[in-house]
Amino acid sequence: MSGTLETRIEKISSILENLRDESLRGAVIVVEGKKDVFALRKLQIRGPVIPAKGLGGNILGVVDEIEKRGNREVILLLDFDRRGRQLTSRLIENLEAIHIKPNLVYWKELSRLLGRDLAEIEGLANYLQTLDKKLGKNILDGVE
Repeated sequence: MSGTLETRIEKISSILENLRDESLRGAVIVVEGKKDVFALRKLQIRGPVIPAKGLGGNILGVVDEIEKRGNREVILLLDFDRRGRQLTSRLIENLEAIHIKPNLVYWKELSRLLGRDLAEIEGLANYLQTLDKKLGKNILDGVE
């Protein structure tokens, strides 16, 4: 069990490290709400993050904000629940219509690894802390 858990944690850590790197290079990340932004900040993701609900949950408002920033690619990291999947689908459609490429790599990988255990991005940092305690390790060592 712990071997499988350790492997899962290593994969999640690798995904988050890559996400941090892309974020530092200026990639815009779209999440659902402010709590999701706080969770990413807790995981040391410091680049631009747009909370969709912070713009009134209006898809066109989110797309307009992304377009204003001039990015041709945006990372979608919305929740893994039904509402998150619906919002992701609508964002993909609207972004592709204005020739902005939605990056779903991180969402798909995290969803695959966490889908049964975690439905919301806002719980990611706490989830990793819980795993940390189970293994008696410091997986989040160096993460504020």
